[in-house]
Amino acid sequence: MAWMLFWLLALAGCACAAIYLIAKLVLAPLPGEWSVPLRAGPLQLQAGVPTMIRLATAPWVGPLLDGRRLATRAGPVRLAWQAPSRTLLLHCAPCTITPAGLGQQRVVLQDVRLSLRRQGLWLDGELASGALRATWRGELSSQQMKIRLQLPSSAIADAYALLGAAIPELARARIDGRFALQAELSLPGGPLRLAPQIEGFQVSGLGTEVFAAARSACSRRSSRLTPDSWLARAVIAAEDQRFYQHPGYDLAEFSAALGRNQREGRIARGASTLPQQLAKLLVTGDERSPVRKLRELLYAVEMEQTLGKPRMLQLYLSHAPWGEGLCGAEAAAQHYFGQRAHTLSPAQAVWLAAMLHHPAQHAQDWARTGRIDAARAQWVLAGLQGVPRRQRAKLVQELDQADWAAPALRREE
Repeated sequence: MAWMLFWLLALAGCACAAIYLIAKLVLAPLPGEWSVPLRAGPLQLQAGVPTMIRLATAPWVGPLLDGRRLATRAGPVRLAWQAPSRTLLLHCAPCTITPAGLGQQRVVLQDVRLSLRRQGLWLDGELASGALRATWRGELSSQQMKIRLQLPSSAIADAYALLGAAIPELARARIDGRFALQAELSLPGGPLRLAPQIEGFQVSGLGTEVFAAARSACSRRSSRLTPDSWLARAVIAAEDQRFYQHPGYDLAEFSAALGRNQREGRIARGASTLPQQLAKLLVTGDERSPVRKLRELLYAVEMEQTLGKPRMLQLYLSHAPWGEGLCGAEAAAQHYFGQRAHTLSPAQAVWLAAMLHHPAQHAQDWARTGRIDAARAQWVLAGLQGVPRRQRAKLVQELDQADWAAPALRREE
């Protein structure tokens, strides 16, 4: 009896070894081919991705995958095979994704459905989640797969509904408007390019009208700043140069920021408009996540209607952080220059506005070296509108030679 058990185990071991060798031979990547590691228990092999795609969509392999379940980084994926159309279906529920260029925070979707058909080197299918459905087409080569995706005009409310309880505002907000999207992506590791279009985006029900009479807790003094004050103009140049043109969000800035963040592999550039930053200061907090950005967007769009540009600018100036525990323009102007915000010179205003990029870091640099980032200040000056050429040249020189005492030294005086 023992010898029979021994031979059965030996045969099973040989079978496993044979299957492993066959899989390694069939899936082995060609020289230079796009490949990924595959693990099955203690065994691991390198598999060519184009080969796996061709096998998974072949009519003699597809039926073997029907009903299978895969464990992936995104979540559990169930496979199904539709023989008449030779289509492979993948269903991920729940599905966890990390949006490219938007930080490392993950987003959880209740379900994502993908269909995949292949004709030669061309792939196509549908990508769906909730009520949203997009079509896609891909071109497969030995080294990459180029994908183009198109989402037709869809309700913005349906997109927000994908995140459900992660956005508490959905319980009371009414969201109108539609959006469409075209996307291009090269795998592996290629950049994601998005071309969104938005029409009729309106939000109501969040109660942002209460901010019309809100007072800042940052300063007891009422500010005398106006939209034409040097500091207000410099802040717009520093934080949101299209403030008076956009409806609370800036798609051009979003695309530019997405591209740079992907190239550098980090959040190197933000795309938040001044209304979105105001929403962060007043409501959402500063946690770095795509969900927080979507919440800010709702408040920004509603505040455009309930508050208007002048009031939003005033509120931002009254609450913005300026380093060393300071918030609000009046506190910052008094602390750094010993005067009221509306009396700041153009160069002083540009200097303070430049600090908003990284207020804590700039405050530390100023205290340590007597200066902030001069290049940042010159960039803000370049975006300052309504400055005659001769005055601009004078301000460039003044900023370059600025020697304002650090706040700690001024207090000692």
